[in-house]
Amino acid sequence: MSDVSQLKTRIDAEFSELDDKIKHAQSEALEEHHERQARLQTFEQRLETLSAVWKPRLEALVERFGDRAQVTPHLLSSGRDASFEFQSDLARIRLRFSATTDHDVTKLILNYDLEIIPVLMQFDTHQEAQWPLDAIDEQAIGNWLDDRIIEFVQTYLSLHENEHYLKDHMVVDPVAGVRFPSFAAAATVEWEGKKYHFMGDETRRKFEEMHGISHG
Repeated sequence: MSDVSQLKTRIDAEFSELDDKIKHAQSEALEEHHERQARLQTFEQRLETLSAVWKPRLEALVERFGDRAQVTPHLLSSGRDASFEFQSDLARIRLRFSATTDHDVTKLILNYDLEIIPVLMQFDTHQEAQWPLDAIDEQAIGNWLDDRIIEFVQTYLSLHENEHYLKDHMVVDPVAGVRFPSFAAAATVEWEGKKYHFMGDETRRKFEEMHGISHG
């Protein structure tokens, strides 16, 4: 009968080797966790610094739109997300900028997301840019944000020239006989229960004279 003591020793060695592998893997995982936490802290610090790049640009976007649209910005204090809703008679418009990182926290990822409902024309719904966390270029980030903001402005303006969006909003100046979007009317007049839109005060005054309308 063969001696099984050597077999038992070999079996124990296999179990011991597995235990060593598990302990080594756990040690590596713990070290990686600590390193990732350190990178996350660096990422947070970079976001705080970069707020000086994107905050004035987003504020300029809101300021320049003024009364052209009712803008309701939602700016998170961390500076990681900025969402805007533009209330328009033609569509529901939502714009979002966000700053995130990858799973390993080695990159800064900037996202541009635009939603227009209903979708009646082609436009870029998403743009993304990445920089290594240890080589962030503030000038390049500023340029990227500028380009995305201009892209949004161009999309917004083209929407207000798009016949598919305007078809239910077109009116006719009764004097000039010209069709144009109702929101572009320079003047309106209520007469006999109907609202008339005019391209300018000149055609409005002529209409009032023709129908004996007095402001008295």
